Amino acid sequence: MTYGLPGHALSIIPAAVVLDWLLGDPRRLPHPVVLMGRLIARLETFLRSRISDERVGGVFLLLLTVGISAGVAALVLAVARAIHPYLGFGCGVIVAWTCLAARSLHRESKLVADALERGDLPEARRWLSYIVGRDTEQLDEPDIWRAAIETVAENSSDGVIAPLFYLMLGGPVAAVAYKAVNTLDSMVGYKNERYLRFGWASARCDDLVNWLPARLTGLLMVCAAPLTGLDFRRSWWIMARDGRNHSSPNSGVPEAAAAGALGVRLGGTNSYFGKPVVKPTIGDADRPFSRAAYAGAVRLMYGAEILLLAGYLLAKIV
Repeated sequence: MTYGLPGHALSIIPAAVVLDWLLGDPRRLPHPVVLMGRLIARLETFLRSRISDERVGGVFLLLLTVGISAGVAALVLAVARAIHPYLGFGCGVIVAWTCLAARSLHRESKLVADALERGDLPEARRWLSYIVGRDTEQLDEPDIWRAAIETVAENSSDGVIAPLFYLMLGGPVAAVAYKAVNTLDSMVGYKNERYLRFGWASARCDDLVNWLPARLTGLLMVCAAPLTGLDFRRSWWIMARDGRNHSSPNSGVPEAAAAGALGVRLGGTNSYFGKPVVKPTIGDADRPFSRAAYAGAVRLMYGAEILLLAGYLLAKIV
């Protein structure tokens, strides 16, 4: 896809990244993830009513959601390009921008950090409940900091590096397809009675498409550590040692890289729907949880994104 413009790939991707840094989620525009969520909910109802085998229904849910999402994106971009190359280019930037979430992740987690800085634990718990799946009502200050750092580290992969990776690999349509898989996992990828079979295909596909980006995120965080005033050697060591200490085959890698760079211990006991769940620990408790540790996690996220973008542009120019 040329968008009728020379060097379009060298323009559309940096433009989308900068828009994300400046504006975050385009709240006044219909966000693709919201539209995907509505599509998934309607397809689930339709497929459950017509296919008795939940695994088969789940496979159709995956194929239809990704196919429709990517197809609509491709159609919109094709029509825009047919009208005018510059309109196609602009639409490509907007679609790519909506797939990135660095600014939004920073903004939402900062609400938690700011409430903790004010000493307002109830408010911090409330904001935290919007960005994590665990119970937050009884968390104390260190556990709130830990949860905020964990969500920044984990989502640095699936909210920032992974969509940027697929954007670089296959353009806006590939990024939209990735977001569809990721949204499916967040909605139906649960290991409970309702979704254990129906959401199996979506969960496994999410594991697959995130396998390489998660490891790339970890490596980028290690490389970003010395550039952001953090510990390079410890980041590498903890990633190698504890990267598999997670129920997810992917989430532990960026969390371990961040934990080592920050000198904190992640993981441990969390509560989900009133039931305690003990998870393996990641990292060593060399430093306490604090605003400084949280700020370091945010720097790692941006540093990893900048390194990936710089590497891509350098490879294209050379």
